[in-house]
Amino acid sequence: MTERVPVLQIGQVLLVSIQTDLDDQSVLLLQDDLAAKVVESGADGVVIDISAVDIVDSFVGRMLSTIASISRLLDADTVVVGMRPAVAITLVELGLSLGGVRTALDLDKGLRVLQQARAERAAGDGGVVPDAAAGL
Repeated sequence: MTERVPVLQIGQVLLVSIQTDLDDQSVLLLQDDLAAKVVESGADGVVIDISAVDIVDSFVGRMLSTIASISRLLDADTVVVGMRPAVAITLVELGLSLGGVRTALDLDKGLRVLQQARAERAAGDGGVVPDAAAGL
């Protein structure tokens, strides 16, 4: 049986911490679970932590990009954090640049990227820029 990746909510951000290498079925389940959780929670940010992932094949790489695109369509910015150098090298060698997917070195920096995106969105909408600690 394929194990589901947990999707945790912290304020307006959903956190996906991938703790094992993913098979194709796990990635497809994650895509469905995350899309449903974004809609259900109204989250405006998603952080996908892949720091424990050693291997990414072309399917998993494409699916990370697809998951980020789905989240963006559902009005949630997405950041992939914790990418190991070997994973980045593999993605480049496979010709997968993860175009449109924001990345950050670690969770803290990823949350800051989401906060900056939230502030830019508020400023663009003529709204009030949110407090840095609010909504995380």
